[in-house]
Parts: sequence; structure tokens; C-alpha cells
Amino acid sequence: MTDRIYNFNPGPATLPLPTLEEAREALVNYKGSGMSILEISHRSALFEEVLQSAIARVKRLLGLDDRYVVLFMQGGASLQFALVPMNLASDAAPVDYVDTGTWSTKAIKEARILGKNVRVVASSEDKEFTYIPENIPINTDAAYLHITSNNTIRGTQYRSFPYAGSVPLVSDMSSDIFSRVFDPAPFGLIYAGAQKNVGPAGVTLVIVRKDMLERTPANLPTMLKYTTHAEKNSLYNTPPCFAIYMVDLMLKWLEEDIGGLAKMEAINREKAALLYDYMDSQDFYRGTARPDSRSWMNVTFRLPSADLEKKFIDEAQKAGLGGLKGHRSVGGCRASIYNAMPIQGVRALVEFMKDFATRNG
Repeated sequence: MTDRIYNFNPGPATLPLPTLEEAREALVNYKGSGMSILEISHRSALFEEVLQSAIARVKRLLGLDDRYVVLFMQGGASLQFALVPMNLASDAAPVDYVDTGTWSTKAIKEARILGKNVRVVASSEDKEFTYIPENIPINTDAAYLHITSNNTIRGTQYRSFPYAGSVPLVSDMSSDIFSRVFDPAPFGLIYAGAQKNVGPAGVTLVIVRKDMLERTPANLPTMLKYTTHAEKNSLYNTPPCFAIYMVDLMLKWLEEDIGGLAKMEAINREKAALLYDYMDSQDFYRGTARPDSRSWMNVTFRLPSADLEKKFIDEAQKAGLGGLKGHRSVGGCRASIYNAMPIQGVRALVEFMKDFATRNG
């Protein structure tokens, strides 16, 4: 394959070429079964092997012990915005949220729709969500403290997570899970839509500590209970089999080709530094996130005018650098440099940026 572009889309995002090539073979005849991976039964031994492999890889890569259950669900992170308060908080228990924009704002909205006692304990709205709040208050009566680890739209990311003591952390890690090493112990629940760092769209990874499952109310609809999916090992109904298969392949690539999270983190740091160091060295491109809150996954920036931004995006696409348009809610430009974006792609982008600035500055 020589005609692939460098895909900077924010999600669905770029996937590693070796993963796509392996999946290509499985689409026709998976492991000599005479069936496509798209056709095999979710109750078969073939798929059981896929599922157990994916679960084991999640646990190994993140260093999860037996206190944690790994689930594969549907509905994206957006459904989790409602399932988290439905399952983890009684009607009376306060639930604390940090609002860093868009996705955390939507999570807060869903908890309020459910009538939960929502407290926004910290927010960066005062500066258009361009930073991660510091010194986040911890309330010991909270059912949980919810954070969004990385904001794809604003280009901000927690450098370190809040210490909440006995209050379990809950995090939407859709856009940066498996990108770096972190301690999972403070987290009661982690959820992540797959379509950025984990695989294709269609499956949502949920990691829940077993003691949190004891909170699930009996009167929730069956499919909305975490306990349902935990008790049936994500097989209560037909799961998104192909998406789970792709998750297993993605994690295989991360584990065996890259060498684990520490090596992936080093690569991600290097990729981000290439872009940010260049932007800091000139004045044609302006980063939008506060330097101490900059994301390693989504680099957001502006050019001197909206017309130049459109020209930049159009010319970049023709040069084989796709997906650089900023989110429609904020405009500008954005380079999403998730795990599967090779460092060569970032180097190519920086060279294009230099050339474009020379020609248009």
C-alpha cells in the first residue's frame, strides 16, 4: 500500500497499517474457518478466543489486577455519560464533575437530566476551556469525581490526575487511553469510545472496579446495568464482534510491535514536541491551549485568518495530509496524533507548515 495519506482525523482516526493488513485477510477467511470474521458466531470458540485475548491485553497494558472487570459495550462514550450516574450514584448522593469543555459539559448535562445532585467543582470555561483546572476540590461525600482526561476539541489534557482519596475517580478516556502510563488504582471506572486510540467506531471499552458494581440499582433496565454486561462477559446480547476483533489487533500492535505503554508514551511525547516546538519558534501559527495543559493527542492551532486556514487545510489535503480541519464549534486547525500516527507523519506536517508559512506569511 503506497497510496495512503497521513490521516490526522480526530475520530474515526488512523489505524496502524499492519493491523489493517491482518484484518484484510480475516475479512475473507478467518483462521481457516471458511467464514469471514464478520460472520463468525459470537457464541463460537473462535470469537471467545478473540474476546478473551482482547480482555487480557487491556489488563496487561494498563496493569489492571483482579479488582477490575473489562467490558465491551455499545453506544459510544455518549451513552456512558448517562450510564455512569445511573449505575454509580443514588438519587441523593452528590456527583462531582470537572468541566473542561464539550464532552465533560455533555456528561454533566446527562447527569442533570437524570435528576442527580450534580456539583461542578472546577471549570475552565472562564478562558474558553483552554486549560486544565488546578487544585480541584475534593468532597468526601461525593459518589465519584468525573473528569475527561483529554479534550479533543480544545486540545487540552491532564498531565496528572487529581488525587481524590476515598472518592473514586471516573474518567472519559476516549481520546488518550493507552497513550501513556498511569496508575489505575484511583479509578472506579474508565470508559473510552474506541475510534481514536483503541480501534474502529462501534465498540466502547468500559473498565469498572468490582466494588462499583455493587452500586447498580436493581430497577434499571437490563441493558443499562453494568452488572448485566459484567455477569455475561460482554455477551448478554450480540456484541460488535468485528470492532472487538480490531481492538484485539490494535492492542496486539501496541503490545508486541511498539513494546507497551512506556514506549508508546515516549513516542507520543516526541511527536507532540515536534509540533509544539515548531509552533513556539515562530508567530504564523498560534497554539490555542495553555502550554501546561497541551494535549499530546490533539494539537489545536490557528493561522492569521480564516481564509488562510481554509487554504492551509485544502493544500495540506492535496499534499497527503488529511483531517486537519478544527472542530466546527471552534474552527481553526487540529492535528490529531494518536498512537497510530507515525512520527514520519508529524515530520511531514511540520515541513508542510514551514513551507506554507514561507509562501503565505
